[in-house]
Amino acid sequence: MPRTAPYHPVAIGLHWIIGLGIAAGFALGLYMTGLPFSPVKLQYYSWHKWLGVTIFLLALLRLAWRLTHAAPASPADMPAWQSTVSAWSHRVLYVLMFAVPVSGWLMSSAKGVPTVYLGMWPLPDLLPRDRDLGDQLLRVHFTLNCIMAVIVVVHSFAAFKHHLVDRDDVLARMLPFLKPRQDAPS
Repeated sequence: MPRTAPYHPVAIGLHWIIGLGIAAGFALGLYMTGLPFSPVKLQYYSWHKWLGVTIFLLALLRLAWRLTHAAPASPADMPAWQSTVSAWSHRVLYVLMFAVPVSGWLMSSAKGVPTVYLGMWPLPDLLPRDRDLGDQLLRVHFTLNCIMAVIVVVHSFAAFKHHLVDRDDVLARMLPFLKPRQDAPS
């Protein structure tokens, strides 16, 4: 089975940094909301916002990279429906990498809670203070995060399925130290 080209190291780096940032932001978001009001909770909210802004900025960089550097082709023997689902899931993930942080920023603005990136750079409020709108945007932010979590989990399982079941090099393209799994000789 011929190997397909791996992703460029820049694309690989952005993929994993953004992926880890998304996982950390999601976990922190779930954890911090259940805490009682305290200085620690406020610090966690700040960190959560910093992660969101960072993911947004990295997503801009990733989108610019992707628009100027084509992704490697899918393996020739991959069914067309899998290529289509993969392409659309990637598009949705790109949209969510922007929509999730922006929905959080909008929510913070509507709730009257400033966003100060890394504790140094205040970001402008995008909306006037409106408690009801802030509550609605909280639900939007949560829902978008849940959708992203589901897609990321499916994306991850699909990558492992390609490696362990299909024995192709789809996962190895994003983890170049992996060798494609070949069927054992008979």
